[in-house]
Amino acid sequence: MKPLSLGVFFLLVPTLVPALDPLSASLLMGGAAVTWQLFSPHSWLKCRLLECCNVKDTLNFSVVKMDLERKVFGQHLAVQLVLRALNANIHSKRPKKPLVMSFHGWTGTGKTFLSSIIAENLYQPGAPRRRFVHHFNTVLHFPHASHVHLYKEQLQNWIRGNVSACPRSLFIFSEMDQMPHGLIDSITPFLGYHEEIDGVYYGKAIFIFLNNAGGDKITEIALDYWRRSKRREDIPVKELQDLLSKEIFSNTNSEYLWLQVPGPLMSGVFCRLLQEVGSNALASAALGWESSPFSLLGGFFQSQLIQKNLIDYFIPFLPLEYKHVKECVREELRAQGHPEDEGIITEIASSMIDYPSEEDIYSSKGCKTVASRVILSI
Repeated sequence: MKPLSLGVFFLLVPTLVPALDPLSASLLMGGAAVTWQLFSPHSWLKCRLLECCNVKDTLNFSVVKMDLERKVFGQHLAVQLVLRALNANIHSKRPKKPLVMSFHGWTGTGKTFLSSIIAENLYQPGAPRRRFVHHFNTVLHFPHASHVHLYKEQLQNWIRGNVSACPRSLFIFSEMDQMPHGLIDSITPFLGYHEEIDGVYYGKAIFIFLNNAGGDKITEIALDYWRRSKRREDIPVKELQDLLSKEIFSNTNSEYLWLQVPGPLMSGVFCRLLQEVGSNALASAALGWESSPFSLLGGFFQSQLIQKNLIDYFIPFLPLEYKHVKECVREELRAQGHPEDEGIITEIASSMIDYPSEEDIYSSKGCKTVASRVILSI
């Protein structure tokens, strides 16, 4: 129903009501009110029953802050930076560019969990969010390096179309260290300082990249502080951000370089040389693989996003200590409806602290396997 038709309908309602009995009149007026709400662009009822893009930016920072501090364990630096970034972007009436954050750290340290908390708080309470939160998993959505040109076109079209429909769209990219080289550069135009691109304004969009790259470096710094009897809370965030920017720009996903390969390319040294000169296509063709380890130079390797300073915040996630894992176990027991048994909490947390092997300070898996361990322990 078009707005003009709706207007005519509501003009006629007062003339129709006197001719109806009280019950019919009440139903007519009630139906008219509901219809008006459903067809109004930003009505509260439409947002409740259907889906509504939260263009009014009703993010409650006190609620977000409480959620992050209560649910995300051991990540004071990440929480501080994310709150600062959201505050600056949300409170700007017309941001000059989209908010772009890159989360870095070991698996299980809370990168995905924190991004989900942002998604939960970003839109109207009770409203479905599936149309406005877009989560790309590299392994699932971009599995074949030979299709990278197709992926680039699809990704651009998806972002352009969804930001057109909802300026405050959230895009989350996980497993960035496994993304085919060069793919992420296809979205560079959308992340820059532009008033509009082809009539579409991108300044209210939010992009979050989840990345294991840089996790070892972050752990090295945290471990150095621990060995010098310094608190992890005293680690300067600027030091970590500068380190991450350099680390991921040159990250070649080296854990893939020494795999044994079939045929004439059995030499690991030769494979490494091929990758170091950036011969992804040559390596893939020689191996006869549609998607090979040689395509995995790391999603941000030599990326324009870093060269052009389009990533606003590099967010470090520190390795989790025994006390943090205990909190994860405690929270999981509550979530599964079990009492907080201190014996079980201590047992599970102790079994997960395994790095470095001679000191056992951190959990190399973070809290990733806590849920399954709780199930096995009950």
